[in-house]
Amino acid sequence: MKHGFIKVAAVTPKIKVADPAYNAAVISERLEEAYAKGAKIIVFPELCLTGYTCGDLFLQQLLLEEACAWLLKIAKGTEGKDALVFIGLPMERAGKLYNVAAVLWNGRILGLVPKANIPSYAEFYEGRHFSEGNQEPVPFVLDGQTIPFGTNILFECENVHGLSVGCEICEDLWVANPPGTNHAMMGATVIANLSASNETVGKDEYRELLVKSSSARLICGYIYTSAGEGESTQDLVFGGHNLIAENGTVLVQTKRFRCEAIYGDIDVERILADRRRMGTFGKAPQTAYQKVSFRLHVSETKLNRSFSCMPFVPGDEEKRNKRCEEILSIQSYGLKKRYEHAGLSTAVMGISGGLDSTLALLVTVRTFDMLGLPRKGIIAVTMPCFGTTNRTYDNACKLAHALGTTLEEVDIREAVNVHFRDIGQDAKVHDVTYENAQARERTQVLMDIANRRNGLVIGTGDMSELALGWATYNGDHMSMYGVNAGVPKTLVRHLVQYYSDTCGDRVLSEVLTDVLDTPVSPELLPPVDGVISQKTEDLVGPYELHDFFLYYMLRGGFPPAKLYRVAKIAFAGLYDEETILYWMKVFYRRFFGQQFKRSCLPDGPKVGSVAVSPRGDLRMPSDASARLWMDEVEKL
Repeated sequence: MKHGFIKVAAVTPKIKVADPAYNAAVISERLEEAYAKGAKIIVFPELCLTGYTCGDLFLQQLLLEEACAWLLKIAKGTEGKDALVFIGLPMERAGKLYNVAAVLWNGRILGLVPKANIPSYAEFYEGRHFSEGNQEPVPFVLDGQTIPFGTNILFECENVHGLSVGCEICEDLWVANPPGTNHAMMGATVIANLSASNETVGKDEYRELLVKSSSARLICGYIYTSAGEGESTQDLVFGGHNLIAENGTVLVQTKRFRCEAIYGDIDVERILADRRRMGTFGKAPQTAYQKVSFRLHVSETKLNRSFSCMPFVPGDEEKRNKRCEEILSIQSYGLKKRYEHAGLSTAVMGISGGLDSTLALLVTVRTFDMLGLPRKGIIAVTMPCFGTTNRTYDNACKLAHALGTTLEEVDIREAVNVHFRDIGQDAKVHDVTYENAQARERTQVLMDIANRRNGLVIGTGDMSELALGWATYNGDHMSMYGVNAGVPKTLVRHLVQYYSDTCGDRVLSEVLTDVLDTPVSPELLPPVDGVISQKTEDLVGPYELHDFFLYYMLRGGFPPAKLYRVAKIAFAGLYDEETILYWMKVFYRRFFGQQFKRSCLPDGPKVGSVAVSPRGDLRMPSDASARLWMDEVEKL
């Protein structure tokens, strides 16, 4: 449970209808399996102690007494076990029958949560037997113990920050105003749903949609456990469709028509981080709630969930292509609005033959096509200097021609050498001044061409470079609209690849393919034997690592220890632990130290859930201390 990860289980036992003794034995057996696998919250289906399909047998006193007796025995068996357990059964109170979830912990029944919404339509006729549950908890005496009975109960873990569990039962999820909404508003970070949802054609897809959307809307973990084999098939079939979701993502689900247990690792810390970020999460309802405490042994959860090493890039090709098309549209529509507002028909950009400037040029071409403007109005400027190689120069020229833009060349070597003489810089000293003078000269050239041609300078720098400050201040850092400002480096490559695959132009595709094969480099140092000598990732670190750190720090709110833990999982077999830790230190140092560059970014469109614009997602002081983060990194 360290770092907020809680292992939970959704368990469907194979039961016998109206046989609590048999069902209790199966439930106890499955409980032991779940304990052994480290589950801390274990959820069984609705009415699983008796079976959901008992019909009028629910009205038999003998069945109710037997179910209650076996519940007490199961509860006693949880003594000394480190888990919160939810079990469904019928329960009589004050002359009425209720469909109840019993919540067990350490030998005790902590609470009894009745079903709030009783369906009596189509194949359901629960209203024949059960009453709607009361919201405000009332005391209920069972076996000499006074237990809260009501829907408005939260089970809060005293020693795991943020772990608060609410409960709803089957139909409660399907109604317009589920009890889980109030539970979440009152602080529940995990919702347990005990269900008996029968199968009809296509119902599984809708069920999955409900669970996903509920976990997204409520920003919570959701454990949905449904009845399966063993229920009566007189008129219905139950498939045991179990799901565990978190914040709109299904972590794991069963295949139907099996009696299976599934396990998932819900990240409570991330849920809390997302709620802190979302200022409109909601106000607490004006209704009475009772909070019941329990404790769990805090240990490091053995994680079963995976973490993509490229969180910005969908692993599925179809989803990735859809994402690429969407991002290109966002970039293009952002630039389109700027040109409509300015009333201009000329764009100026520097092209280097690298990935970022290639993407910016592709977006600008797409924008001009949308506006009905001639592509010749796009001035693609190549500015060779000391580090330019024949390969990148040729690709820049070929790209401009293949796209039908206007290619201009401005060799800046002489201008930079004059500048060196003016400031007393030795051209043989390849220091930061040597490099940045070239970048600033290029920006000056672009700005002045844009003034002369009445156009805008289109920025090419991507979000990963902005996060690391890998840009020359007032050099490539500056433009009049930065179309790539919301795109991380790991995604830039896929956008260019997508364009290459879908453009339908063999010549253009060949150029883009070679651009994709070219090492990422600012080309500010002289090449060696005509080959790029300055490779960005050798200097600043692998972009796939930095994008991973950026995503989980900003989007997930992960502190360094947690980030390091999941990075080791995501990059197992790709980078060793020492390498990951080394570049993590670089990431934090650069991220905090380079905020001043992000504080004065040009305009540019946000495209994903992570952005670094000072006018949007990241309003961070330029002189914030990195000590807390660096101190934790040093302890790893």
